[in-house]
Amino acid sequence: MLVIFYPDATEAQIEAVTERITATGAGAQRVVGAEQTVIGVIDGDRDHLTNLELDADPGVDRVVPVSSPYKLASKHRHGDVAHPVQIAGVSFGGPTGEFRMILGPCAVETADQTLSAARACKAAGADLLRGGAFKPRTSPYAFQGLGVEGLKILAEAREETGLPVVTELTDLRDVAHVVEYADCIQVGARNMQHFPLLTEIGRSGMPVLLKRGMGASIDDFLLAAEYILTEGNANVLLCERGIHAKATPARSCLDLAAVTVLKEHTHLPVIVDPSHAAGRRALVEPLALAAAASGCDGLIVECHPDPRTARCDGPQAITLDALDGFVSRVQAVATAARGF
Repeated sequence: MLVIFYPDATEAQIEAVTERITATGAGAQRVVGAEQTVIGVIDGDRDHLTNLELDADPGVDRVVPVSSPYKLASKHRHGDVAHPVQIAGVSFGGPTGEFRMILGPCAVETADQTLSAARACKAAGADLLRGGAFKPRTSPYAFQGLGVEGLKILAEAREETGLPVVTELTDLRDVAHVVEYADCIQVGARNMQHFPLLTEIGRSGMPVLLKRGMGASIDDFLLAAEYILTEGNANVLLCERGIHAKATPARSCLDLAAVTVLKEHTHLPVIVDPSHAAGRRALVEPLALAAAASGCDGLIVECHPDPRTARCDGPQAITLDALDGFVSRVQAVATAARGF
């Protein structure tokens, strides 16, 4: 960070701030300009330095952060180049990456329901199959998923269709089960800041699809990814799924500006979930088309053989007979956007 002093700051005030900085173990390099003095803070603990509230010290005009709080997730650390993430041989992102589609039901309910959806997803051109065996629900009385039995059904669907499986992990006690049966661990919006879970997932080495929390800033989101990256797991896929907003007619406000901002700041691939942002089927395709035009690396979308009987998020699930047309239209927009 840079500490910038007022032109009339005294030597005693400047020296007092310098001593406070060096007391934390950081370095302080002074630069005297024509009008103002600036201290560059070197190799310090960002949180400790922020807690000093140096901008309130006598003589200090302002404090300007220079480096980002997230190190491994920063694009600058990687030569300002986007890097692909590999999930069971499917590549997401990178300078010339293909636009990817992750399709499937919100929850695994039965073998027939999941296999029917998986076959339709494969036929429509899906790259990965999504499905929840463990479901975090607002109500404790709502369907919580089939657990390990659901994971086994997903593995059967992968065996038949060849589609790698993405499924959500909600509990530290289930890490080994999900690693055994899945190809990618999904971290839902509610668990974006479940730091022990993120750390354990990082240690697993399994690719991760990390969803943005409903009230999380971009820095919050990337620092959550940092927890995974610091454990040596570089395969993190970021997902924008909508944020809380009172004025939106949808369930959540899909923040497509976040796609551009994330692309500016991180090398990690960015996908979008229009289903959870929409909350109802009529809004899913318009949001998906807008997301495809925004420059994201792919979508994760819910579908179901019979949404009217779905035990989880049926109103936002695309019907299987509409899946082919949906994927074709979204891919067309993504192709056109990448040609600009």
